[in-house]
Amino acid sequence: MEDLQSSLKDRNLSVSTITEKGRCLLTTRDFYPGEVIISQEPYVCVPNNSTVETRCDVCFKTSSLKNCSACHVVWYCGSTCQKSDWKLHRLECEAFSRLDKDKRKFVTPSIRLMLKLYIRRKLQSEEVIPRTATGNYNLVEALVAHMSDIDEKQLVLYAQMANLVNLILRWPEINIKEIAENFSKFACNAHTICDSELRPLGTGLYPVISIINHSCLPNSVLVFEGRSAVVRAVQHIPNGSEVLISYIETAGSSMTRQKVLKEQYLFTCTCPRCVKVGQYDDIRESAILEGYRCKNEKCDGFLLRAADGKGFECQECGLVRNKEEIKKIAAEVKLLSEDKAPKLSSTGNCQEAVSMYKMIEKLQTKLCHPFSISLMQTRDKILKLLMELENWREALEYCKLTIPVYQRVYPAIHPLLGLQYYTCGKLEWFLGDTEEALKSLTKAVDVLRITHGTNTPFMKELLMKLEEARAEVSYNNKQSYDE
Repeated sequence: MEDLQSSLKDRNLSVSTITEKGRCLLTTRDFYPGEVIISQEPYVCVPNNSTVETRCDVCFKTSSLKNCSACHVVWYCGSTCQKSDWKLHRLECEAFSRLDKDKRKFVTPSIRLMLKLYIRRKLQSEEVIPRTATGNYNLVEALVAHMSDIDEKQLVLYAQMANLVNLILRWPEINIKEIAENFSKFACNAHTICDSELRPLGTGLYPVISIINHSCLPNSVLVFEGRSAVVRAVQHIPNGSEVLISYIETAGSSMTRQKVLKEQYLFTCTCPRCVKVGQYDDIRESAILEGYRCKNEKCDGFLLRAADGKGFECQECGLVRNKEEIKKIAAEVKLLSEDKAPKLSSTGNCQEAVSMYKMIEKLQTKLCHPFSISLMQTRDKILKLLMELENWREALEYCKLTIPVYQRVYPAIHPLLGLQYYTCGKLEWFLGDTEEALKSLTKAVDVLRITHGTNTPFMKELLMKLEEARAEVSYNNKQSYDE
């Protein structure tokens, strides 16, 4: 712990303990929007390989891959990545080689992450690979496992997974109970590694980043640059303040967020948004984001359960919607969105999937408030499918429909809002509407230069697009003026 404190001191940070939360990360100077607070390489990580897609085990690239000729489980994009990983993979490779070939393909990313954890610990203890202040097994031991909060079914699953790890490694010093506890730590502390557009690539354990606590109204954001986890300030953070990120999707009612946090992370959030639960403003926002629309199409009021319990009353105009009518439409939406539409998407029937999601959208526009999150999510799915079909004009229409909802449910500086502006700008640029593209790309850059920095290939490409749009608009304006 002293080594960690010393290392963090150089970064103007310190670890402290708060009674209600446990460990936390505090600043020892002011941080400003866009500043990197801390970055960390993973202690262990694995790509999300599947039968559909495989990635390099080191850099997560998907091109020019060859699998390890000995174990046939792990993939590399070339000799550079393979050599850099050899000290770790050598022991994993030996373990896989002892398994039947048929059984190797059933080794999940979670199992591999645990295998890598114990291999790394072993190699560090034998001084084969270096141990650092921010990269050592003691930091993993210090993570909270929440074993007493887990139900029996989950405990049995962790025990079965621990036994599998033990059978693969066959090391006499392995403690099965400890492995099961570490699986619980993974559930609460591992992070999904995403690319710059927030598409998931893999899973990693970042023990120092895991010290940072959650807020539904965070002052920082976690993004990834390659495999590195990078935390940036999204607002001014005064000296002595706690660094806070969001563990979950924050677009949702307080009740929804609380449920997700309790189920996945086993704690109750007491952030400024969550303490308002049950207050009028929170009830109103929940009814707008997750409730029903007024049956008067010209009214944007939100609905609450009527006093007689037989329907839902608009708080704006007083009209009551029948409960049975709502239940009927909701049942149709559930059937289509949970069963039929996903099947079409997964089989690659994009055109049929678009038609199905448009049916869902039509039902949701009758059922949900215009700022409904579920309606926004449906339109997002249609947008992505239309882009796959290269139907750019209709894709832009759907993108524009989602923007007002994004602006409502996310803070002004949020990566998802910035990326939606970026998508809008790309489509406008492609369709030749350069002036509108310039506006959208400017908005995107204003957000993403704070959340993502400016040095990644993604941001360099975005900044270049913005300059091209500016130059073209300037040229077009000059031509118009000359005429």
